[in-house]
Amino acid sequence: MRKSLLIAASVLVAIPAVVSATQFITIGTGGVTGVYYPTGGAICRMVDKSKAKTHIRCAVQSTAGSVFNVNSVKSGDLDFGIAQSDVVYQAYHGQGIFKGKAHKNLRTLMTIYPELLTLVVRKDSGIKNIKDIEGKRINIGNPGSGQRNSTDLLFKETSLSKSGLKEAKELKAAEMPDALKDGHIDGYFYMVGHPTSNIKDAANSVDIDLINITSKTLPGLTKFLKKHPYYAMGTIPKDMYKGVDHDTRTFGVKATLVTNAKTSDKVVLAVMKAVLDNFAAFKKLHPAYKNITKKSLLEGLGAPLHPAAKAYFKKLGIL
Repeated sequence: MRKSLLIAASVLVAIPAVVSATQFITIGTGGVTGVYYPTGGAICRMVDKSKAKTHIRCAVQSTAGSVFNVNSVKSGDLDFGIAQSDVVYQAYHGQGIFKGKAHKNLRTLMTIYPELLTLVVRKDSGIKNIKDIEGKRINIGNPGSGQRNSTDLLFKETSLSKSGLKEAKELKAAEMPDALKDGHIDGYFYMVGHPTSNIKDAANSVDIDLINITSKTLPGLTKFLKKHPYYAMGTIPKDMYKGVDHDTRTFGVKATLVTNAKTSDKVVLAVMKAVLDNFAAFKKLHPAYKNITKKSLLEGLGAPLHPAAKAYFKKLGIL
């Protein structure tokens, strides 16, 4: 009897040891209707496939977006975050809203896919040109989001005037399609990879259009792009969304997976291997990944690579 009790006690003591060996990591993303949230989910799915070997479990957290994620990685509230490359660059260098608050411990693992600043409008809004937003109700993005950071810069440094809007709304990404459908706004800016369920939801509820943002339509954009080299022009193909039958030219950034320099090599390596060793399977998890390559994961870095990420890229012969 005594021997049985000792065996039972030893088993009970051993159970917490096994449980405590599992490390939980969290990836901050964005609104659930954007591409950040499913991207975090795709990465976590890959990480969790190897949990029996790595003892690392991954969870996704929906957040306010890029700025929130960078700040939370800095404070240690998040292990990883997905952020626009412009926000990453500004955070690392202490520019823009991070002036005087440089995050020198910010590190990147990879840039994942291109994001384009997209102006979605109701077709009955009368907005045919970027300059037509004057006098309209436009959502410029909620504080803490990447699109808000970009739209603030755009209004400040080009001929656009925020004061010229009838209303400058600050809705979260998930709120924008319904606000457009219900007529509470005439349009919204969204920095996002394409296609996205957010704009699909809007297009399935109301007739929409996407507006070009180019140097021809927006005075000051050429100078703006030269001043901020982390931005580049891109194209949203036609017929990607219901009712939009033309290609849309605009500028954008890259969605970047970031962490803190203090994050262990073991954890970073687990994430790197999860994505890169299963790259073909990873690319199938969202249409936004269709044209990415292992080499493109190194394009548009806004902060230095984490040493473990750099070492793994070198091991694969990519760097």
